[in-house]
Parts: sequence; structure tokens; C-alpha cells
Amino acid sequence: MCTVANNNPSTTRPHSRVEPLNEPDNVLPGLSIDNLIFGLDHGQLKIMLVKHNVGPGKGKWALPGGFIKQNENLRDAAARLLEELTGVRDLYLEQLKTFGRVDRFPNERVVTIAYYALVSAENYTLVAGRNTSDAMWFDAKDLPGLIYDHSEIVDHGLNFLRHKVCHEPIGFNLLPEKFTLLQLQELYEAILDVKLDKPNFRRKMMKMNLLAPCNEKQKGVPHRAANLYRFDSAAYERLTDKGFSFEF
Repeated sequence: MCTVANNNPSTTRPHSRVEPLNEPDNVLPGLSIDNLIFGLDHGQLKIMLVKHNVGPGKGKWALPGGFIKQNENLRDAAARLLEELTGVRDLYLEQLKTFGRVDRFPNERVVTIAYYALVSAENYTLVAGRNTSDAMWFDAKDLPGLIYDHSEIVDHGLNFLRHKVCHEPIGFNLLPEKFTLLQLQELYEAILDVKLDKPNFRRKMMKMNLLAPCNEKQKGVPHRAANLYRFDSAAYERLTDKGFSFEF
């Protein structure tokens, strides 16, 4: 089976000299949203972070998130907060998990609902917005210290994503319509954080009957041109519906 190591162990740091939490009047008390946005950037898996400039996390990096308005659906709140803090909009956000450890937030009991998405990082320019002084993509293997339990959320999200990519054809939409087997392999390597054996990977991928040859080669490359493939849409739909187990 596809198994990967957890290379991002979370740590719990004591809170000190924290400011009290000032919730706006029109939000649900003690309930928040945090967005875990993965970005594939030229073979690297990155994570979107913002730096707070107010509140208990002032000057620290965090997942983009905040409180839910009284009249707001959860996914709508996640999308609004992401746009307000980073300028990114129109992502399809899926619910990941609820995090509710009693001591996860200083001085208050706050439960957070985490949402996630996987996108092409190079397609999104981040702009620091409300209550943030900066917004950046960070290498998933080299994150700065994060506030509260956000490292725990990242760890859970990474393990979830790595399991999911072994059982569902996710991430394929990040590739161009026509792609090489090397580009496909780099997608898997970035998400799983492993180095895959090229012949073994190609043999198993072709065995899934998911790829259709374009009968074309790369153009304008400084190296030997590789064959181009596309996804067989019918096979893609079947795998999406029933899932699969991709053993490396």
C-alpha cells in the first residue's frame, strides 16, 4: 500500500503574554475557520500562510482563517476569509476536520473547522489583506513556526492529502491538458515527498489505463523531447467514482 512518513511533527508551545480575543459582535462565539491551501509550484508542494498584525497571533504566521458570521454558511465563511486575508478567490474548498482541543487557543475556548484545497501555486498571487501584514507561499517541508495548533492542522492535512492521492485521481487537474510522464511523476513526488523509481512508476501508471497517448512530442525543449499524454476522460470518471489503490 502507499504509505508515507510524517515529516512535519507538530509541537505544542506554551502561550505567554497573549492579548484577549476580541470577537466582532456579528460572529458565532468560539467557532472559527482555518484554510489549509496546498499549492504545487514547479515540482514543490507549498502551503499558503499569512502573518497576523493584530490579536494574540500578532507578528506570527498562521493559516488564513477567522470567525464565522451569524448568517453565513461554513464554506461561504471559508471563501470570504481566504479572499479577505490573501486576495485569493473562487477556490473549491472541502472540509478537512474539526479541531477542538481544549487548550488550542489562549485564554478562550475556540473550536476551528479546517477547509483545504489543492491548486497550482503559480496561478495565485497573494496580497496581504485585512488584519495581515504579509501573505506568502512556503515550502511544505520548511514552514516557519505557526500559531496555536496550526502545525497540527498542517500535519493532519498532509497525511490526509498523501493518503487521498493514493486512492483517488486528485491533483491531475493541476497538469496541462497534454503532459509528460515525468510531469505526472513530479506531481506525485511533490505531494508524497518521496523519490519514485521512474520505470516502476511509469509501468504502474500505464497499467491503470488512465492515460491516452497524444502521438505528439514536446516542442522547444533543450533535452530529448518526451511523449505527450492526456487523461482518458472515461477512465478518469470511473476512477473518480470508485477510487483505486496505487501501490509504489
